Amino acid sequence: MIGGMAERVIAACDGASKGNPGPAAWAWVVADGDEKPVQWEAGALGTATNNVAELTALERLLSTVAADVPLEVRMDSQYAMKAVTTWLPGWKRKGWKTSAGKPVANQELVQRIDALLEGRAVEFKYVPAHQVDGDPLNDFADRAASQAAIAQQDAGSALGSPEPPPSSPSSAKPPRAKSAPAKRASSGSSSRTLKAKFPGRCRCGRSYAAGEDIAKNPDGWGHPECRTSA
Repeated sequence: MIGGMAERVIAACDGASKGNPGPAAWAWVVADGDEKPVQWEAGALGTATNNVAELTALERLLSTVAADVPLEVRMDSQYAMKAVTTWLPGWKRKGWKTSAGKPVANQELVQRIDALLEGRAVEFKYVPAHQVDGDPLNDFADRAASQAAIAQQDAGSALGSPEPPPSSPSSAKPPRAKSAPAKRASSGSSSRTLKAKFPGRCRCGRSYAAGEDIAKNPDGWGHPECRTSA
């Protein structure tokens, strides 16, 4: 358990899925006072989605850090962050249903995180992924999760594992799996998908590649599933 005499813990967590769904893993990293990685852990998940990997990373981090220590969590997943900070209260009021009346995805994970957040001071900080001079802690967690997803082996400082290798310039989150066109939203937005002519970034913070299916959402263009994830 991380905590002890610490006044505040700064950490990052991330998940990876090579295929979405595909070989997946989670990772977290905790920093020292100079925001240098001092403890980290990564775990293989077998076949899972990126969202499951992201939520699992947060759940494992919260389980590891003592509940009485203020915690800053840096994440590049808007889905995972919004799930536990924005959407969760409404889901609970509606009996774990979305605004569309559908069962909440990954409900058990979200409920475990909700219980772990009870009565503790946690500040969530969104940091964009794969940016030049981006957040070093998030980059560390991203690399650790990616390596564990590919190798399907657990790793971490407690196991004596070497730090995950640096990212190559071309490395990026794997493309999202193609989705069936979503039903027309009540706002009247188009339900059609098309192939992206150029790479871009979705509202969830993840990139999409040229040639990947994208759909219109209130903030522009992005992954079809992100348009209806709330």
